[in-house]
Amino acid sequence: MQYDSLTSFLQSGKAALAKGPVAMIFAEDDVEIDGTIWHHLNLGFKSLIVFMPEAFTLDPKLTERIHRVTLTCAPRTVVFDTVNQVIQAAPDLWMYYCYNAEYLFFPFCETRTIGELLAFHTEERRNAMLTHVIDLYADDLGAFPNGVAPDQAMLDSTGYYAHARHNAEGHPLERQLDISGGLRWRFEDHIPYERRRIDRIGLFKSRNDLLLLPDHTFNEPEYNTYSCPWHHNLTAAICSFRAAKALKSNAGSTFDIPSFRWRNSARFQWSSQQLLELGLIESGQWF
Repeated sequence: MQYDSLTSFLQSGKAALAKGPVAMIFAEDDVEIDGTIWHHLNLGFKSLIVFMPEAFTLDPKLTERIHRVTLTCAPRTVVFDTVNQVIQAAPDLWMYYCYNAEYLFFPFCETRTIGELLAFHTEERRNAMLTHVIDLYADDLGAFPNGVAPDQAMLDSTGYYAHARHNAEGHPLERQLDISGGLRWRFEDHIPYERRRIDRIGLFKSRNDLLLLPDHTFNEPEYNTYSCPWHHNLTAAICSFRAAKALKSNAGSTFDIPSFRWRNSARFQWSSQQLLELGLIESGQWF
């Protein structure tokens, strides 16, 4: 299905929001759109909504499997405003959002669906799940100058840090962390301070009073926590070429970065097991 605007989708695309989990993909450019969609379709989302400009092309095989909504995802606030409108249109649904050239991974996702994951998470009385945005990058920037190479993707195997998050008065917030690492940490001179965190609440249950904020957190503090007070909960990862694309498309950084590789680069295996072994996702009580 195709809709010429967000308003049109919210008026006539209610079938896409009848049952969750629902995935929203925002195409900021025309890089890796098809691959991103196929990856998330294979995870078992009930509906997949892709927001993208009309000029962007799409694999014809995908046309009948997604809901395409015409949208220019700039400035960046457009994405947050769109997610919030979808939240208000469909309360009490599990939702997910990401950008093109980003890929969701969760523990044992090769054999378990996103529905099974969220059913278990709901039984643990959790309404949101922390996702770490793990930077992917091309092995060879000479061959892949935009930094995107799914078949030759690398990630950082170390160099991730968590710091207690504080409120405006300087007091630590319970079970909330600011997490850094990856390209945004190694090339921090080229990244604005407010964009260096790699934590995102990528999976959440919608409700009428819920708002996604421009820093990828929510107005409900419990949604921003990494676990419940009693034990560790599941976490997931969004493996992302987004930072690599930005660093190589920005004239202020591209010439300073001949390669993203360093001594702790590792080949990305496109498996949840690798992410579990690196400590980048958490299985909690999941079995």
